[in-house]
Amino acid sequence: MLFNFTNFSEDFVPVVISSANNAQAYLKHRHLQAFQFTIITLASSNSLVIWALCGRYVLGHEAMRRMGTANVLIAGMRGLGVEIAKNVILSGVKSVTVQDEGLAEWMDFSSQFFLLASHLGQNRALSSLSQLSALNPHVHVNAHTGPLKETLLQQFQVVVLTDSSLDDQQRFGTFCHSNGIKLIVADTKGLCGQLFCDFGEEFEVLDADGETPASAMIDHITKADPGVVTCFEQRHGFVDGSTVSLSEVCGMTKLNSYGPVDIKVLGPDSFSICDTSSFSEYEKGGVATEVKKSKILQFKPLDEALVDPELLVMTDYGKMTKHQTLHLAFQALHGFVKRVGRLPLPRSQSDAELLVAMVTELNKVSQLDQLDEGVVQSLSFTACGDLAPVNAFIGGLAAQEVMKEAMFYLSGKFSIGMCWWIFIPYLSALTTALLSLLQRGSRYDGQTAVFGSGFQERLGEQKYFLVGAGAIGCELLKNFALIGLGAGEGGHITVTDMDSIERSNLNRQFLFRSQDIGVREKQKSEVAAQAVRVMNPNMNITAHQNHLDPDSEQVYGHTFFMGLDGVAAALDNVEARVYLDGRCVQHQRPMLEGGTLGSKGHSLVVVPHLTESYGPAKTGSQNAIPLCTLKNFPHRIEHTLQWARDQFEGLYKQAAEHVNLYFRDSAGFLERTLGRGEAEALEVLECVWGGVGGQRPQGWEDCVGWARRQWETLYNNDIAQLLHCFPSDQLTSSGLPFWSGAKRCPHPLTFDPSNTTHMDYVVAAANLYGQIYGIVGTRDCSAIRSILERVHIPAFTPKSTVKIHLTDKEMEEERESGNLDTGRLDELQKKLSSPPVNSAALQMHPIDFEKDDDNNFHIDYIVAASNLRAENYDIPTADRHKSKLIAGRIIPAIATTTAAVAGLMCVELYKLVQGHRKISSYRSGYINLAVQYCVLSEPLGPQRFTVSDRSAHTPTVAFSPTSPVCFRCNAWLIGFYGTMATLEPRIRMGTCQLESQTELWI
Repeated sequence: MLFNFTNFSEDFVPVVISSANNAQAYLKHRHLQAFQFTIITLASSNSLVIWALCGRYVLGHEAMRRMGTANVLIAGMRGLGVEIAKNVILSGVKSVTVQDEGLAEWMDFSSQFFLLASHLGQNRALSSLSQLSALNPHVHVNAHTGPLKETLLQQFQVVVLTDSSLDDQQRFGTFCHSNGIKLIVADTKGLCGQLFCDFGEEFEVLDADGETPASAMIDHITKADPGVVTCFEQRHGFVDGSTVSLSEVCGMTKLNSYGPVDIKVLGPDSFSICDTSSFSEYEKGGVATEVKKSKILQFKPLDEALVDPELLVMTDYGKMTKHQTLHLAFQALHGFVKRVGRLPLPRSQSDAELLVAMVTELNKVSQLDQLDEGVVQSLSFTACGDLAPVNAFIGGLAAQEVMKEAMFYLSGKFSIGMCWWIFIPYLSALTTALLSLLQRGSRYDGQTAVFGSGFQERLGEQKYFLVGAGAIGCELLKNFALIGLGAGEGGHITVTDMDSIERSNLNRQFLFRSQDIGVREKQKSEVAAQAVRVMNPNMNITAHQNHLDPDSEQVYGHTFFMGLDGVAAALDNVEARVYLDGRCVQHQRPMLEGGTLGSKGHSLVVVPHLTESYGPAKTGSQNAIPLCTLKNFPHRIEHTLQWARDQFEGLYKQAAEHVNLYFRDSAGFLERTLGRGEAEALEVLECVWGGVGGQRPQGWEDCVGWARRQWETLYNNDIAQLLHCFPSDQLTSSGLPFWSGAKRCPHPLTFDPSNTTHMDYVVAAANLYGQIYGIVGTRDCSAIRSILERVHIPAFTPKSTVKIHLTDKEMEEERESGNLDTGRLDELQKKLSSPPVNSAALQMHPIDFEKDDDNNFHIDYIVAASNLRAENYDIPTADRHKSKLIAGRIIPAIATTTAAVAGLMCVELYKLVQGHRKISSYRSGYINLAVQYCVLSEPLGPQRFTVSDRSAHTPTVAFSPTSPVCFRCNAWLIGFYGTMATLEPRIRMGTCQLESQTELWI
């Protein structure tokens, strides 16, 4: 039987289950709470279908479920409309209807990425329908080619107006406001854009910032009015007026049931709460957790908002007058079209004068202190243009507002809706040079209307290197194709990404489809390159599958970088960004960089000798979990999950890798291992002996026995040993309880084959253990229980000679002291001096952790191992969803943020190609789409350090500490001594001309 499911996003994977009982068993096995699933009973079948979320976990299951009920209308299918539709469909609403009466023309092609040349003269909505539908098969996508009417709007919970007249905006705005329909008005004109939202009279927001609630471990609570709470953390993360709930408090237990309490921050590690003078004395423990407060927002209808200047959101605080002027200029622009019947012509002085006069007339009512007539003139000069980067940015913001409104359809989810006007002026990208603005019936007509045909030719000649074809990479390639970057004679785009396409990519990497998943020949870079060639057949693009690191410098060396005009970084880790930045600094090439984290994003432009570079990696050690915490004293679920990941890596990857290295070169392996210190050598050789000696499993039963004994060691014996060293009533030298504050007193577990989590661990551990030895396992719990009945568990007696380290420093000192069992080390060295004769048959199979395959036992193991350890320490456990997010080190990404960031990057690209040399022309972007936060700021200049001052009048030369090469003559920079740098006498190219004051650029 074929079922058609339409109200779930692409993030959901179907699991067909035969009965309700089996469904409940599946839920229990996966440790998933009921709200994570929608169970649908089919009228024609007794089967149940469970859709399990497997995406990037940004919005949460409940939010995704709510969005799956929303019907959205998007009016206008030019570039901005299709951008919004793309992002909304990827998000997973129930249905999207796209409306447009217009026919496709060449002006649309500069930003409408789903139009082909064969669509010229055809309806834009119908022409885009098939491509939009393919983005997410679980979203109904329909096209409406008739006019907008109130009867149509009544069918939707959310309405988005693009490319609409002010009369229509006011008319439909009044109708939507009075009928409880959420309204978004989005528009772009050349280099400027606007966005307005009306969520109705009452919009409940459950979470004002979308951030994870802060929490802190409690050290002490005073018995006073008000009580003062002191935390272990140096910074608790709360602010005045925050509401917290207290739990796990010993002694002053009434606080555990007191409920949410408002706090006053007294310091970075303390805050006051309610009157605790009548409570029992505080003994130990406790966690303070932030409680999110809901709030009701009241939105003004469009008519009222038009005349309320306080609703303006500033995005560039250096251009406040521009924002205020643009608010009037957009209104005047509608009046211009109504009077003249068209938009102002490109660079028409007479049209600009008329628009300025109309803005001045409007200001008689608004009475702004100052009008920026230059902004009005620039808007007039460029208003008929249609630019892909500007549409990408405004479209990302608008689609995020649709998601908020869609989630509110049932109740508020997170973040504040944008109840204000927002204007984005990019006029610094506008050159004052004389331009050839003739429209040639070209796909770039919408862009040449702003920048001229000469600039278009320059864009086509560019040679750019894009590193990364993931979420931001796909958006950048789309923009590159639309603006024609590298699509002319002599131009070229090189894109590299070594990853293949996974299902979890599909909700934000819109160039990929379901049929591309898991196909070895379809790497991300190749599929993305093919997709943009369809958008723009003139694209000159080459796809690579290389990792960018020092090993690839034979491919991406000096000649390669010197042949580039610029680089775009769409990377997902800091280390790769730092390396690429260093290569760009070394070769004096500009770099565009952007990144996202859920609804947050940033963009950065690096211009040689003008702006600061990305710079060296900042150490993350301050956020690292201390080893002693992981090993003995966890107090958060993040600690147990990291411990589980470490267990996975050690047992199923590193152990097998060590054995294979030993087989490959036993003598050399032993020599290298012994050279790493006795402590590490003993650990590694024990691991190797376990893989080649008598402990090697001979069959599946041995794997099950190993897993059961491993369970006993980790969750019973090790805990019993810890409590033997530090009993539950242990006191410190100061007479205070040892087990207090961040130190949770653990308790051993007793294995129970009827306990699901206990069995989950054994099943996953045994199967993974079998995989590294090439032994086939099973999920059959009944068969595994039968084997467990025959497994012998040795009795355990704690040892008084064992030392438990309280700090990482103690642990390191112990390793360096040499107080080890050298006899055992000698014994292992002797046993491993000669490898087995059948070493080829004993090769092992290391396992690389893979979070996205639910059938490989990886996440099964992590969830069970972590939750069992959490049970040891009375830490609240985590379901599979949360565990996968943390243990998989998933960086949340959503289509809306990536589109907006890519748009910001490409606006800066315009400026780079134009050759702007004033730092004031460029902007770094910082956005948080969960709240009204969008700031464009001037980038910082380079830091400069004096190297020598022989002659102050000679031109300066810049150096980068991230690169050992002189920019001018390529002499190697070999070191820094205070503020001094020295140059190696050997010169790579030419002769070093350093005879003057020299500066360092970083």
